[in-house]
Amino acid sequence: MIERYTLPEMGNLWTDEYKFKTWLQVEIAVCEAQAELGYIPADAVETIKAKAQFDPKRILEIEAEVRHDVIAFLTNVNEYVGDAGRYIHLGMTSSDVLDTALALQLVASLEVLQSHVDKLAQAIRFQAQQHRETVMIGRSHGIHAEPITFGFKLAGWLAEVLRGRDRLCQLHQEIAVGKISGAVGTYANLDPQIEAIACQKLGLQPDTASTQVISRDRHAQFFNVLALLAASIERFAVEIRNLQRTDVLEVEEFFSKGQKGSSAMPHKRNPIRSERLTGMARLIRGYAMTGLENVALWHERDISHSSVERVALPDACILTHFMLVEITDLVKNLQVYPENMQRNMNVYGGVVFSQRVMLTLVEKGLAREAAYAVVQSCAHQAWNTPDGDFHALIAADATVKSHLSPEEIEACFDPNYHLRNLDVIYQRLNI
Repeated sequence: MIERYTLPEMGNLWTDEYKFKTWLQVEIAVCEAQAELGYIPADAVETIKAKAQFDPKRILEIEAEVRHDVIAFLTNVNEYVGDAGRYIHLGMTSSDVLDTALALQLVASLEVLQSHVDKLAQAIRFQAQQHRETVMIGRSHGIHAEPITFGFKLAGWLAEVLRGRDRLCQLHQEIAVGKISGAVGTYANLDPQIEAIACQKLGLQPDTASTQVISRDRHAQFFNVLALLAASIERFAVEIRNLQRTDVLEVEEFFSKGQKGSSAMPHKRNPIRSERLTGMARLIRGYAMTGLENVALWHERDISHSSVERVALPDACILTHFMLVEITDLVKNLQVYPENMQRNMNVYGGVVFSQRVMLTLVEKGLAREAAYAVVQSCAHQAWNTPDGDFHALIAADATVKSHLSPEEIEACFDPNYHLRNLDVIYQRLNI
């Protein structure tokens, strides 16, 4: 991932230094398991633990010659360990190290993502509390529908984020899996107990039935859970972008002192962060597809997945982390304009109250089709007319006046009627 979108908290988990650290963790855990079961001398393991080190630059030098990253790593480690190094990697294949260590990286990445999903949920929850009664228009097809509150809209975001958090928790169980089963996964040169003990030390579960690799359906699920999370963030970002349009302007991204929106037009205040998030979600979805394509490997393994994962897994984790940090800050500092929400809701004299007028007429004995026709006629006369006033047209209509009193007509235009059951949503989310 380019530096522009790499934040240290996640970026540090995907450096060569951290990767080799997890490789060494796996090798030492296997050595400890071997010693516990009496396969190698305990004093050799103590020597390995005391002396084992690595130098990323030296590993790359060796790899340039041997053209095998795990062999280069082991060669470098043995330069520090000496004779006891002959017990390192005993009976193992490269994927025992690579896949088990990768699981450690993915678990660490998940923990970072979970912490930031919690921060996002907290930011949304706070804004939902603040705007519980901030009335605005709900829209369907981009067209004014009926009144809601901005807090209600945010409550929907919160519910979606919490579902994303649940998926990350479930994913932890799927991805926290190691394999120390040797070439093609048959344990021919390794006691299965070695895998069990080593995985326990590493905080992992042994894979149920590995081949030479851990099956990539697990990693495909990892990509897809991140893609779902990114899609949710994109939904929030697209909503902010729509509500920030000049002709709507109900919310706006925070515009800092000294910030400039356009090199040509000094007046511009653009939703650049929301647009950036929208674009990033496209990348994460692309990685989800590559994860699915990685599932089908030849026989017990090939390495067609390897080059993909070297790029896609770090990028997906780093980008998702960046997106979470960005959307959380955006929500925290979102500028909300209740006056504009009120203005937009009442455009054309409150046509958005059409259903309430219709239903009230039906309650008073008018046939539904007749009520619909009367209300639609008044609404369409007001629609897209500079002086259009649905309220006035309804109040003057003979059929309406014959069924409803002035007070009953006025009650149809009270937005609080539409908000009377929103507490149910807030209670479900404990807001």
